[in-house]
Amino acid sequence: MESEWPTTPPLPKVQVVDVPRFFFPKGIPISISENEAALRRVSDVFSTIGNKVTMINMAEVCRAAGIPIYWKRSVYDSCCNNLPRPITIADFASWWNRMTAVAHDEASRFVYTLAGPHRNYLTKEDLAPILKDLIETFPGLHFLREAEEFHSRYVETVIVRIFWAVNRSWTGRITINELRRSNFLETIRKLETTDDINAITNYFSYEHFYVIYCKFYELDKDHDLIINKIDMSQHCNGALPPQIIDRIFSGAVTRSPSGKRIRQALETIGYTDFVAFLLAEEDKRHPTSVEYWFRCLDLDGDGVLSMYEMEYFYNGIKNKMDQHNIDSMRFDDVLLDLIRPKQPNVISLSDLKKCLLCTRFFNTFVNWVKYYEQEASEGERATVTDGEEELNDWDRYCLEEYEALMADDQDNDELEDINLNLDDDDDLLIGNNINTVVNLSLREFGDSQRTKILEAI
Repeated sequence: MESEWPTTPPLPKVQVVDVPRFFFPKGIPISISENEAALRRVSDVFSTIGNKVTMINMAEVCRAAGIPIYWKRSVYDSCCNNLPRPITIADFASWWNRMTAVAHDEASRFVYTLAGPHRNYLTKEDLAPILKDLIETFPGLHFLREAEEFHSRYVETVIVRIFWAVNRSWTGRITINELRRSNFLETIRKLETTDDINAITNYFSYEHFYVIYCKFYELDKDHDLIINKIDMSQHCNGALPPQIIDRIFSGAVTRSPSGKRIRQALETIGYTDFVAFLLAEEDKRHPTSVEYWFRCLDLDGDGVLSMYEMEYFYNGIKNKMDQHNIDSMRFDDVLLDLIRPKQPNVISLSDLKKCLLCTRFFNTFVNWVKYYEQEASEGERATVTDGEEELNDWDRYCLEEYEALMADDQDNDELEDINLNLDDDDDLLIGNNINTVVNLSLREFGDSQRTKILEAI
């Protein structure tokens, strides 16, 4: 008798679940009616002005479209294809419809506006036009407009600061997601709420630029905008050991214009590399600063700091202190347990990012003056506030340094006289025979004039 095979039970019916879309790389789409309403408002602006718009009126156009007004340079260039001509409502509508079809949130629209339709990231060059326009049109930068020789340095400084805070991947390319995770676009909007460029310390502050430029100028003796290791050794009166200077010039923390890491040692570094160094040196808590100094200390690039590497850099600190007849501890006595690493005897980048005392750790290997000060003092430095808000290390540094640059003497209120000898040989001063001594007070001048006086000295 043939055995019967058991029958297979029927498969249950699969219930199809309609899962709504949840991934929007260019932002959640905005309704067509909302985009069309913005375009109608822009059309009204064009009709009021006379159907053709130049850069002078672009702030009104951007405001009508709901675009931050300090995007206006790039919006205008996109509409006229970088040609020097007025734009029409047809030009704007064509650009607006192309842009809104693929870019839906502020971050994606910013990238589209600056980089065009074929790239989903920003380079340093993409940011330069809007920063030049900021110099030309922001009310609180009128003094900088008059000093054209400093325009490019200001633009370079701001771009380095933007990439320092936003480009967390160190690629030299700011992605849409990096913009979303940063406060950069919010800060651009804040520019519309004040005429004081220094009220917004993130990225654009002129006072911060002034401090950075003066610090570089002190080292760049021949004023060719590059410095070598000997120049760098004079920073902060020789606070950096040669081991650290070698690493700064090794290429470990330097990127080429394309964003690629430089593999060979450098003879010199430029102004933008110095800006990055100063940001790292004066705010060691910042995530990018932690990565900067970790790359410097990680000699073999294996992703951890060994006892050998830490002792190598500490010896540089110790030698500096010995030269100044200051007693120092042996490396074995240096308290490294403040990091509490996951693995014994090695410290990883993640260990340092979790450590609230990473500034003290890096000072131990990077800057002998700061190391000595922190070991000689009890506890942490007192906090400094601006109103009710506590200043971060970078803002506090710039505040103190700017006040020091502006003050003649912290112990008295006497105004310092600066003697400017005007020679009859100076072609810049015109050809009459002049030999005059002019007594001037720094406080009688605006920021741009002060900068010129410092250069003259």
